[in-house]
Amino acid sequence: MKKTLIVEKNETMRLDAYIVANLAEMSRTAVKRLLEEGKILVNGKIQKASYKPSLNDKIEIEIEEPKEIELKAQEIPIDIIYEDNDIIVVNKPKGLVVHPANGNPDGTLVNAIMAICKDTLSGIGGEIRPGIVHRLDKDTSGLLIVAKNDIAHIKMSDEIKNRQVKKTYIALVRGLVPENEATIKMPIGRSTKDRKKMAVTKNGKEAITHFKVLGRYTTNNGSYTLLEIKIETGRTHQIRVHMSEIGYPVIGDSVYSNGKNEFKVEGQCLHAKKLEFKHPITSKEMNLEAPLPRYFTKILEELSSN
Repeated sequence: MKKTLIVEKNETMRLDAYIVANLAEMSRTAVKRLLEEGKILVNGKIQKASYKPSLNDKIEIEIEEPKEIELKAQEIPIDIIYEDNDIIVVNKPKGLVVHPANGNPDGTLVNAIMAICKDTLSGIGGEIRPGIVHRLDKDTSGLLIVAKNDIAHIKMSDEIKNRQVKKTYIALVRGLVPENEATIKMPIGRSTKDRKKMAVTKNGKEAITHFKVLGRYTTNNGSYTLLEIKIETGRTHQIRVHMSEIGYPVIGDSVYSNGKNEFKVEGQCLHAKKLEFKHPITSKEMNLEAPLPRYFTKILEELSSN
């Protein structure tokens, strides 16, 4: 469903505020999300929320028809790394979507967590995202924190927002990265060419990725680098976009590596290995790790044997 607004005068209010003021059914949160997803166009182009609409601007808003999603507990095997009365930290396998959405009504991490925690999850994330304070892409494996109550949810969300949660990933990328250590600082936003993808763009949000080389491999089929990656920001697809942008795409990434998949792996070789944070209730320093999944270690064994 598409809504169209024609601006009748030069406006002093921001684009997001203008839409909320002129479409009663749209909340500021919904508008923010649609802007981030590239589903609001001004004269056929993506604009920032801070853009000031001008006379005769044509604003097109693509609104998905709401679909009923019945959230239910499902017995899905999940590797629990840590659990107490306030949080649960799991090692999410690749291929598992974090929460239900159109196209993935069930069989998600949320469905699995509901079966484990019953009715104790925080409700702040909404009906289909109970307890979810941060996410991992469907085909990225590794550590994910889920809040069991609203206080834990609020405090964990604040820690993440204030960049107090240290996230360490392991990635295998194509090519020999020459630097032993480096920082990528490139803004990331919705791609103007493909709205389903993210891209490095001058109008994007700040994105900072640090990496350190753990190993380099050269085989008859190509060259590869194993990286330890730490991110300061949590932009959508951040690591995948940054590594692809500098010419070293993550192995198995079907979106940002031109479809090449020499190891025939389903999902990318990207694993959220370590989380360091303060427990939201006790303030205890938490330092949790999850081992690399077997498909990832098999590829590394294959590379090491060459």
